[in-house]
Amino acid sequence: MGFDAIVLDDIGKEGWTKIEHGKTHWLKGFYIAKLFNDADKIVQTCCLKTHRFGGHFTLSLKNSVGLVAKKVPGGMYDYMWELHSSPFQRQMIAEINNHYNLDLVVMDGIKAFISDGPEKGKTVEPGLLLASKDRVAIDAVGVTILKMYGAKGKVGEADVFEQDQLKRAAELGFGVKSSDGIRLIPINSESKEAVEQIDQLLKVPDSMH
Repeated sequence: MGFDAIVLDDIGKEGWTKIEHGKTHWLKGFYIAKLFNDADKIVQTCCLKTHRFGGHFTLSLKNSVGLVAKKVPGGMYDYMWELHSSPFQRQMIAEINNHYNLDLVVMDGIKAFISDGPEKGKTVEPGLLLASKDRVAIDAVGVTILKMYGAKGKVGEADVFEQDQLKRAAELGFGVKSSDGIRLIPINSESKEAVEQIDQLLKVPDSMH
């Protein structure tokens, strides 16, 4: 279709933009690939999974970690080591997303992991494809679906917008701030029942179930 595949690990130092520490949880700030600041449009594809290495879930927000340099060419500092060893990992994930625009997210929820993740886990089959212009909204819906199918741990226990990734994203304000800002639209009769189930769970705090 005329797309060029670019491996970000192969980009030289000039291909990265420094994001300063500012009010983030990143000790030294971080570097994001300039491609994502220069592009006319950005479409992200992601999957529906829990994540056992501290992220709790890996959907659209977590997918954005792939835009960040592990090490800037010529540099020694390992930004991925910092991320994965920090007690603020989930907040740092949200903070990455505050520094690039996103036009559309398509989430593959045909199958999903509701335990472990990201490369293995208990598999369920929601049979859904989701799309949104709002990465916070689509992650909130994704977490709700994981809850519906019995995800354990923090994903299953905490209210949707009390999940660290989503709570920090709401504070930063680059997406919806609560489930009240989310509208689910079924595109055919087959998805209508699923939408009603998701909507009901999404709009009612876990403490009231």
